[in-house]
Order: sequence, then C-alpha cells, then structure tokens
Amino acid sequence: MGSRTNLFKWSKNVTTAQVEKLIRAEKDVGKAILIFDSATAEYANGFRHDHSTFSLMISKLVSANQFRSAEALLGRMKEEKCKIIEDIFLSLCRGYGRVHRPLDAIRVFQKMEDLQCKPTSKSYITILSILVEENQLKEAFRFYRYMKEMGIPLILTSLNILLKALCKMSETVDAALDMFREMPSRSFTPDSYTYGTLINGLCRFGKVGDAKELFKEMETRGCSPTVVTYTSLIHGLCQSNNLDEAVELFEEMTSKGISPNVFTYSSLMDGFCKGGRSSHAMDLFHMMISKGHSPNMVTYSTLIHGLCKEGKLRESMEILDRMKLQGLKPDAGLYRKIITGFCDVGKFQEAANFIDEMVLEGIKPNRLTWSLHVGVHNTVVQGLCTNGGLDRAFQVYLSARARGITIEHETFKSLVKCYCKKGDLHKAARIVDDMVLDGCVPDEETWGFVVNGFWNRRKVKEAAKLLQAELMSELVSEP
Repeated sequence: MGSRTNLFKWSKNVTTAQVEKLIRAEKDVGKAILIFDSATAEYANGFRHDHSTFSLMISKLVSANQFRSAEALLGRMKEEKCKIIEDIFLSLCRGYGRVHRPLDAIRVFQKMEDLQCKPTSKSYITILSILVEENQLKEAFRFYRYMKEMGIPLILTSLNILLKALCKMSETVDAALDMFREMPSRSFTPDSYTYGTLINGLCRFGKVGDAKELFKEMETRGCSPTVVTYTSLIHGLCQSNNLDEAVELFEEMTSKGISPNVFTYSSLMDGFCKGGRSSHAMDLFHMMISKGHSPNMVTYSTLIHGLCKEGKLRESMEILDRMKLQGLKPDAGLYRKIITGFCDVGKFQEAANFIDEMVLEGIKPNRLTWSLHVGVHNTVVQGLCTNGGLDRAFQVYLSARARGITIEHETFKSLVKCYCKKGDLHKAARIVDDMVLDGCVPDEETWGFVVNGFWNRRKVKEAAKLLQAELMSELVSEP
C-alpha cells in the first residue's frame, strides 16, 4: 500500500486515535486501506502511524486473507522504526492457520527475531497448536523438541496440545493415556480440556470403555464436562451400538442445564438411524429445530440415509426439500442414498429422475465414491429393463456412457435382451457394438438374442455379419 491522493480532509493536527477510530469503524477492507493510505499522505504534515494503526490495519488485512499486504506492512513498520509487538505476528500466524497454511505460519514465526521481536512461550504454543490442528503431527513433535531446546517450559496448555496430537492417531492414543496418567507425578493437574481431549480421542478409535471411566473420573476431580465432552461420548456410544446409554447421557446433560449443540443432536440421530429407529431420529430433528439449531449437511445426510434404509421415501423427500430451502446443496453421496432407496423398493423411474436431477445440478461423485455410483447407475438401468421402462433405461444408459460411467456386462445384456424382445434389432445391435467398443466381450447368450432375432426375421445377411463379429470377438479374447 503506497501513498495515494488524499481523499480525506484531516484536521490540522491529525492523531493516530482519529485514524484508528475511522479504520475500526470501516467494515470494507478496501475503504479501510484508503483511510490508512490517506493518513500516510499526512506524513508531510508531521503525522506518523504507530503500532496501534499498523496492527489494526494488519488485523483487517488478515481477516480478509490479504496476507501479502499484511506482511508488507510488517516491513514498513521495521523501516519506520515502529515497535512490532508479538500479538501482531500471532495475528498473522493464526490467519495462516485458519486458511490451512501452517508452513507460512512457521515462516512468519521465524521472522520475528529479524524484526526485533523476541518470541515468548505464547508464540511457541500458538505455532504448536496450529500444527496439531492442521494434522502436521511430525512437524508438531519436531517443533516441540525445538521448544525444549530453546528452554520453553512445559505448561498445561502445551501438554494439552501434545495430548491432542497423540489422540489424532490410533497407534498413539494409548501413549496419550499413559502421558495423562503421568501428569500428577510431573506436578500437572488435568483440567476439563485435558479430559475432553482424551475422551474424544478414545471414542474416535473405539475405546469407549476407557472413555467412560475417564468421564466418571473427571467429575470426581471437580472437572465439569462441557457440551463437547458429552457429545464426544454420546457419539462414541452410538458408534459402539450402546444407544440406550447414549440416550441416558443425553438426558443427563440436558437435566444439568448443558444445552446440546447440532453435533450432539446429529450424533444421537445417527445412532437412532443405524438402529432402525428413524422415527425417534425425526422427533430429535424437530426438537433440535425448536431449540433454534440449524441442521447441517451431516444432520440431513444422516436422517435421509436412515429414512431411505427403512423405506420411508416420502419422509426422506420432505427432508431433502427442507434441506434445499435452507440453502444447502445435496452432494453426490446424498443423491446415491436416495437413488438406492428407490431401487430397494423397486421404484426405478423415480430413481432415474434423481439421476437426471443430479446431472442437471452438475453434481459429480468424487474419486472415492465413483465405483459406488457406477453400481447405482447399472442397477437403475437393469431395474428399468425388467420393469417395463426400456426407453427410460436407454436414456440413463446413454447419459451414463457420456459421463464415462462404466456399463457392466449384465446391463448391456439386459438392454440387448429387452430390445430383441421388443423387435428393435438395430438398437440391440448398436448396444452390442458399444459393448465391444468398451472392451466388454458379449457372452454366447447375448449374441444369441441378436442373431436369433435377425434370423427369425429372415435377415440372414445381418445375422451372418453378427456371427462373424462373434467369432472375431472370441478370437480376440482368447489368450
């Protein structure tokens, strides 16, 4: 940011307090920059930015993810011999952490001493926390060793961060529990965050029994569980099919005046849906809304999956409509659940309609779920073929091929058989051509459908060609 034409009429003796007040009041970062630069133009009249206006402007830029401009201001502060306090650096580091750029956070941390600001334990702990949050666990443990080398004392906050790092991996969660048990011998008293971190980690890796013991222990130690702790344990109990215990815990937290959040409700709804109790999940859904909580993607996905699994398709459509009205866009996974639900009850026309809707919305499965969507598309085509929807099946077939979705052998075979029965032999032959082009070798029965169809119609020439094609296909497929 350089000097610009002065767009503000400043008083004769402009002060940093005036500049700071105007920048703070401006929500638009672009206009805040204009105010800052306009004040810079007053340097000729004796005004100088100080650490308050610089730090405020850097904070505004970081909030708007304009990190390059924010770092440029750090350079200006050095040039103008303006003291740079630690919190300015930490604002930048946290900003980089928020946008998942932990290595940039480390780079800024490493610049501190060059800019005459000696980092305290607060800075070290901030960087350690960012690395753990971003799952840069090797870097986090390396940085912790560096902290020890620099003489940064271990305090409860940094110990809690290390425990969180150990709780992120199944192979180290037991080490976290061991470290926790050693805390009293190292003169550390666990707090609610310590217990909550461990309970969450243990539940994540199926060690619900250990988590329950810790939950009881924390209350005897005078550490009150938070909504996050309750939610972690409720989720763990649901995942391990201890639904009744999860319900009891939910009732306990509400009786103690601890309000469940959207994650608490969603976890318990997931438990109900997996246990075939979607009606209970629906009751919980309506309770959540009545308490002022907006459902998220996980909530909707959980509920729709549970309803579809139980064949409650009308209710699942209502939930889907509600989700869209809330402004949330269903993803490919959610569409797959709905399409599968219709297929399970033999409603293949409705399933095909949802495939069309997914395509029109431009929603594509990701690499991990691609094979599942291949299966769904083939199921729909085969289902339509056997349920009198041949032309619709052909539309879905063409759409799938156009999008690169693999057509399975049985799907080709179903289409060929149905078109031969209908008497549309040329379309059947076209599908056989597609089949061969896709590297899928027709079996004897598939060839038989078409050849017999042409033969019965006295189209000997076409039949002979197909017989020749069958022979060539068999020769090519031989090792």
